[in-house]
Amino acid sequence: MPPDDVISRVLTAWSAMLAVAFANGFFREALLVPLLGERAAHIVSTILLCTLIGAVAWRAVPWIAPRTQGDAWRLGITWGVLTIGFEFMAGHYLFGTPWMQLLGDWNVLRGRLWPLVIATAVLAPAAIFRLSSVRRRASKSAWSS
Repeated sequence: MPPDDVISRVLTAWSAMLAVAFANGFFREALLVPLLGERAAHIVSTILLCTLIGAVAWRAVPWIAPRTQGDAWRLGITWGVLTIGFEFMAGHYLFGTPWMQLLGDWNVLRGRLWPLVIATAVLAPAAIFRLSSVRRRASKSAWSS
């Protein structure tokens, strides 16, 4: 089991992602939908949210400091599970969204892009860990020659 400070960092970073998602939703409804229409606003908003989640992860992963690639994968899976749980539990019980509508957001064949958001949250820590590992090796080899 990870130390308490790691757990609190994981949850703090995920809370930042949640705040970014709420801000993105407000931005979509207040500005993008009136300007672009529902479908285009949904696409732009999803791409923006994935980018913002990536930016939060870029800052958070070094702060959380996973020691191994496996730790980075566990971090991403944790963020994914938290996000899916929040989407369904809060979506239904707090915001009153019907279950079928929540499930419908997963239907990429109907243009719903929600799975990209989850994929970003899950994949970002491992990708960032890998990139930072490559950069560390490259900088070490540059100094050793």
